[in-house]
Amino acid sequence: MDQIISPQSIMLEFAEATGLAEPSKQPRRYLWTDAFAVGNYLELYRQNGQQSFLQLALKLVDQVHQTLGKQRKDSGSSGWLSGLSEEQGRLHPTQGGLRIGKKLAERQLGEPSDESLEWDQDGQYYHYLTKWMQALNDLSRVTGDGIFNQWALELAKVAHAAFVYTPSTSTSFSPSTSTSTLMSNTRLMYWKMSIDLSHPLVDSMGHHDPLDGLMTYQQLQARAEEFPEIASHLNLKAEIKELEAICSRKEWATGDALGIGGLLTDAFILVQLIDTQQLRETDRLVSLLNDIELSLQAFATHNQLELHAEYRLAFRELGLAIGLHSINKMQLIIGQHSDKFNNSTELSSVLNKLSQFQQIAELIDNFWIKPEHRSVNSWLQHADINNVMLATSLLSAKKWF
Repeated sequence: MDQIISPQSIMLEFAEATGLAEPSKQPRRYLWTDAFAVGNYLELYRQNGQQSFLQLALKLVDQVHQTLGKQRKDSGSSGWLSGLSEEQGRLHPTQGGLRIGKKLAERQLGEPSDESLEWDQDGQYYHYLTKWMQALNDLSRVTGDGIFNQWALELAKVAHAAFVYTPSTSTSFSPSTSTSTLMSNTRLMYWKMSIDLSHPLVDSMGHHDPLDGLMTYQQLQARAEEFPEIASHLNLKAEIKELEAICSRKEWATGDALGIGGLLTDAFILVQLIDTQQLRETDRLVSLLNDIELSLQAFATHNQLELHAEYRLAFRELGLAIGLHSINKMQLIIGQHSDKFNNSTELSSVLNKLSQFQQIAELIDNFWIKPEHRSVNSWLQHADINNVMLATSLLSAKKWF
């Protein structure tokens, strides 16, 4: 008989396996996975009102800050990444950023780069930091406590200052960099920074990092207005303006499953911001949805969903499923509040085209629910992230963000 699996059972097992619910275990923290996990615990709390899930979310946030907000144990250093005292660090745990949580130490300054090894080496990723900002922001919404929004804003400030830069004329560019970009000396972004945020480890720009940042900052800024006690110097207006400039010259289409899922999630955030904050961004939304349609067409033509489980990366597919689950929610918001969207007819038309791909999410979810598919090495090697994102996808099928 097949083992019954549910988001609740997955997340309780995750808490046990990673040292969240078991005090005797050494915590196993990884920023991307933990950001999704916080969201899952909050959604389970919303669904059934069990305080235990809210407590798990709160405990996970504290454990991430105590682990990934501090130096690696093998680094020869100790304390908060920010350099603050223990007491001040607890009050401002994100002011030095947060480590990825990779098993290997980061590549040292001057050490030759090994592309394959870099994936397993520590540092800071911008797109992981934005996921954590969102997790903190969600916690502020659920608890009504502005401290979590404040921590997210402090993280946004330090991340933006480190990752966004103005290239000099001596900066080396990839062959795809346009002459106009070089001439305008506009802002760019690093993909991966050192743990102390002093230098880039990978200086190329993540395809969707500017968009992730823009949507996240706008969420944080909107939430901060509900907490007058948050200091005015933490407002993100200048950072939002810089990311808007970077995004203005970008196209988002991709054939990568996880990337498409991220675009859909960003589009859903934008729909909510237009609806609740009267954000004048409907043109950006149309453009983004059109790029998503191109991406889904490319994925559907060349997808690998027919392969054996051993040759598939579950967390990337599940990222796509999570995004696909948001399509009907976008349709619902625009349908109910069409007066907020000055091009609602055009938006509805594009979303109707996207809805034809929603069955892909069901195929992905149903595939990875099966125990035999979760017993292959490709699943087990990434068990934490796979399990958490499976739970997220199952919750997202019904979840109202």
